[in-house]
Amino acid sequence: MSPEPLVQIRTLNFAYDNRPVLSGINMTIPRGKVVAIMGLSGCGKTTTLRLIGGQLRPTSGEVRVAGQAVHELDNDGLYALRRRMGMLFQFGALFTDMSVYDNVAFQMREHTDLPEELIHDLVLMKLHAVGLRGAHRLMPAELSGGMARRVALARAIALDPMLIMYDEPFAGLDPISLSIVGELIRRLNDALGISSIVVTHDVQESLKIVDYVYFMAAGKVVAEGTADDIRHSREPFVHQFIWGEPDGPVNFHYPSRPYGEELMEQPVKPKRWWS
Repeated sequence: MSPEPLVQIRTLNFAYDNRPVLSGINMTIPRGKVVAIMGLSGCGKTTTLRLIGGQLRPTSGEVRVAGQAVHELDNDGLYALRRRMGMLFQFGALFTDMSVYDNVAFQMREHTDLPEELIHDLVLMKLHAVGLRGAHRLMPAELSGGMARRVALARAIALDPMLIMYDEPFAGLDPISLSIVGELIRRLNDALGISSIVVTHDVQESLKIVDYVYFMAAGKVVAEGTADDIRHSREPFVHQFIWGEPDGPVNFHYPSRPYGEELMEQPVKPKRWWS
């Protein structure tokens, strides 16, 4: 009998007031796997992460993490569940007035009663795992973009979570740093036996490390499968996205009337603020 998935999302719908964002989302995140959520900006990827973390509540449907319905938890239950999650924010989001050491130690000091001597050893261990033990005295302003992302990753694994969520972990990185971070995500996932959800636009690097992919468009899952399934997908949107083609379902031009019609119109007179 296969173990219960760590995260289960069923017929999930979400709207901001009357503006629908997610519609009928179904996803399964197995234990011990790396799963990517891909799609264009504004399709609902980050909103999905917020629903998993309990920052938002679904309009209908459910999100279950480790068997618990996230939206049904009270504040204490949600607090306890979040202690078992790690989050790597886009661009790292380190505390700028804290050293690398104190950034990683923050969660340990905030959520545990561990003595400072043990916290010291754990912080150095987490930084060693991302190759930055020697940088523990530096401030965030002294780090490169890739180093800052790796420190943020060390902070995300500080409390040995069962789930780590990555929001655009490759954004703004040079090719070498991007490859290093991608390899770390895969290696730490396997070494710690955790599950990882990676929201990303970086197709080629992600397909090297993930076990499964969900493709979203306009708040819906339009395709899913393994990395090979996605590479060879005949779904027009997925094919265009994977290979970066200019022609396809995603148009370059914003919807408008025929160009010739607009050229024949009288120009719009500028509005003067003093009139």
